[in-house]
Amino acid sequence: MTNREILLESINLWKIYGHNPEAFLQSHGNAPTGDDLRTNHMVGAVRDANVQIRKGEIFVIMGLSGSGKSTLVRCLSRLIQPTGGQLIFDGEEILGKTDKQLIEIRRKRMGMVFQHFALLPHLTVLQNAAFPLEIQGIDRKAREARAREVIELVGLKGREDHYPVQLSGGQQQRVGIARSLVVEPDLWFLDEPFSALDPLIRREMQDEFLRLQGVLKKTIVFITHDFDEAIRLADRIAVMHYGEIVQIASPEELVLNPADDYVEEFTRYIPRAKVLTLRSVMRAGAVDSNVAGELPASTRIETVADQIERASGVFNLRDDDGQLVGHIGREEIIDVLVGRRVRA
Repeated sequence: MTNREILLESINLWKIYGHNPEAFLQSHGNAPTGDDLRTNHMVGAVRDANVQIRKGEIFVIMGLSGSGKSTLVRCLSRLIQPTGGQLIFDGEEILGKTDKQLIEIRRKRMGMVFQHFALLPHLTVLQNAAFPLEIQGIDRKAREARAREVIELVGLKGREDHYPVQLSGGQQQRVGIARSLVVEPDLWFLDEPFSALDPLIRREMQDEFLRLQGVLKKTIVFITHDFDEAIRLADRIAVMHYGEIVQIASPEELVLNPADDYVEEFTRYIPRAKVLTLRSVMRAGAVDSNVAGELPASTRIETVADQIERASGVFNLRDDDGQLVGHIGREEIIDVLVGRRVRA
């Protein structure tokens, strides 16, 4: 993961609301404090955000309501204009782009899915999915052929002629996903896309999302306030609090090494077995006796806890390169399950 090329980067990015925020930011050396903001009746919706999003990763931004996560994503996609800082997309600074240039970038290189599906009720599934290509001026035959491909990809083949009112909530969200994918975006923004769905459909859509990512290998920025959802989906998570990014780390690192009390409290009640991998609790070195089998060291404990608990021996662990790196047995798993092992 660390060797992947950076697709999108923000450097000292600010979004401030209030009277003449650009002048305020400059007058405070582009680094106002919380006291500066309060004294001048300013709201720092995004404060000095530094983010590097790597090609092919799922980068989750999370925080409680009002933490600034949706504002940050709208700044990253240039749906709203940041007050200051730098924004670099595929090696090119885009804060200085004109509205026309930005529209072209968003039409052809960025996809977006939001909590509210915003399907056009008078258009069929096929027409909704093809709509972004129609805006681009693609002829009907070509755009509908591409739309049929993505409709099949999201599991809606056979419903091309249905209207939104004839679909369930989960099916409507699949149409929204198909519509955002039809332009084959390099960067895909999803702002709490499943939060309006009931729990069973939400889980189904998460599974579908992971399946799609396995096929498409997109670069994804995903917003959620649900830590369970974040740890299922994320390669890395950015935790936000009052407009600031408090920590960026893998789900496992957030739990094992929280940057401050806020992150620690945020992750306190997450079952460790859902987050921790076998590597985090293994014993160093492989063994050659009483071996019950082998497992990938990157496996989440939750998925193999029962298997390890039932085994009479230990399991050797291999890293992603196939090298034996350690071993694990029943004792380490029980420590995690009963809460005795919570830190690295």
